Amino acid sequence: MNDTLTMMPPADAAMQRRRALTDPGVPRPGADIEEAVLMRRSIRAFLPKPVPETLIRRLLEVARWAPSGSNIQPWRVHVLTGKSQQAYTDALTAAARGGEPRAMEYNYYAPKWREPYLARRRACGFGLYGAMGIARDDMAGRTRAQERNYQFFGAPAGMLFWIPSDLEHGSWLDYGMFIHTIVLAAYGCGLAATAQGALGECPHVAHKMFDVGSDWKLIGGLSLGWPDPDAAVNLFQPDRIEVDEFTTWLD
Repeated sequence: MNDTLTMMPPADAAMQRRRALTDPGVPRPGADIEEAVLMRRSIRAFLPKPVPETLIRRLLEVARWAPSGSNIQPWRVHVLTGKSQQAYTDALTAAARGGEPRAMEYNYYAPKWREPYLARRRACGFGLYGAMGIARDDMAGRTRAQERNYQFFGAPAGMLFWIPSDLEHGSWLDYGMFIHTIVLAAYGCGLAATAQGALGECPHVAHKMFDVGSDWKLIGGLSLGWPDPDAAVNLFQPDRIEVDEFTTWLD
């Protein structure tokens, strides 16, 4: 794995990655999908420009066609803008500052880190803090950065994702495809959608605020808006391991 962290505009990074792709030798009528995948990155600074409700609806109309096992479509979505978004931000921030439990309703990560995942996580974290100008020993800066998650990174819209409590791993995999479909559809509209597990760190806050019963689990959410092209943090994107590091070719 190349440990060099990419800090360049998305278009330049996408061009660099495209040059490294294998030529399949066949026409690719859906090449624009490749563009969306190569350009996508986790945006953490947005412009203060509203996203029309009609555009958000369009993203969800596209995402509802994401695949799910036996077509059970296990998703439930809350779209937050304006007062509702600010109320959730305030409540989530207050809960975190007040020392309330930040236990998600499921294990996003394994209880104990091990290699090579620990090294990748650290490289990503150090690179991200570096892009934000936060020193490793700046604990106050790290806390402020964490709270930016609860503020939807300043995005004018956000979503929360819920899944029925009794569904199993397969449905969670399906949900990931649903969320990523929203992310790619947003790119096609000039928007950025950043998926965030942090928005599900205090599920009791969301359950109380939105009166969602115990038969639903909060997965997390996403920030949705127009990316700020001048924010240095938006240039950050860590490298990926090479194909042959995770693939076994069998005849």
